[in-house]
Amino acid sequence: MVCIHALTSLLHVVPSRPMDIHKQWLAAIARTRDKAAFASLFQYFAPRLRAYLLRGGADAIVVEELVQDVMLIVWRGAAEYDPRRAAVSTWIFTIARNRRIDRLRRARRPEPEVGDPHFTPSAPDAPDEHTAETRRAERLRLALQQLPEEQATILHQMYFDGRSQREIAASLNIPLGTVKSRVRLAMSRLRETLAEEVP
Repeated sequence: MVCIHALTSLLHVVPSRPMDIHKQWLAAIARTRDKAAFASLFQYFAPRLRAYLLRGGADAIVVEELVQDVMLIVWRGAAEYDPRRAAVSTWIFTIARNRRIDRLRRARRPEPEVGDPHFTPSAPDAPDEHTAETRRAERLRLALQQLPEEQATILHQMYFDGRSQREIAASLNIPLGTVKSRVRLAMSRLRETLAEEVP
C-alpha cells in the first residue's frame, strides 16, 4: 500500500475512484467505440451481473445469455448514459433487472397446444370477404409508406420483426421514450389516414 502511494505521489497521479473509472470507460465507449474500455467494463461487471442474476433465481445458461444481452445493450447505448441520473453500476444493474423481468414474462407465456382450435385453419373466406381483406391490406401498406421513415422503421421492427420497444431503442441507439412517442404518432397518423380512405 505504501509503495502504491509513493509511486502515485512521484508521478503526481491521483488514483481514480472505481466509479470514476467506470464513467471514463463508458465515455470512451460512447465517444469512440473503444474496445479496450469495453473489455475493462465487461471484465469488471460481468461477474457481478452473474452473481446478481444467480441470486435472483435464474439458471446458469439463462444467466450467461442475460449477461451477454445486458453488456450488448451497454455497448450500443453507452451514449445514452446520463451520469446525473445514476451511477454506472446502477444503470447497468437496472438494465439487467429489466432484461430479467422481460425474460420471465416471456417464459410465463403458455406453450400452444397442438389441438388448440385457435391454431386450426379456418374455412376459406368467401370471394367478397377475400377482396375486402385484400383492399384493407393494400390501404394499410400505402398508409405505412406515407409515414416518416423513423416511425415506419419502428413499426416494422415491432409488428413484423416482433421486437420489444426496449430492444428497438437499444438497436437504434435512441431513448425508450422516443420509441414510445414515435409509435403513438405513427398509430395516430395511420388511424387518420385509414379513416379518410373509408368510403
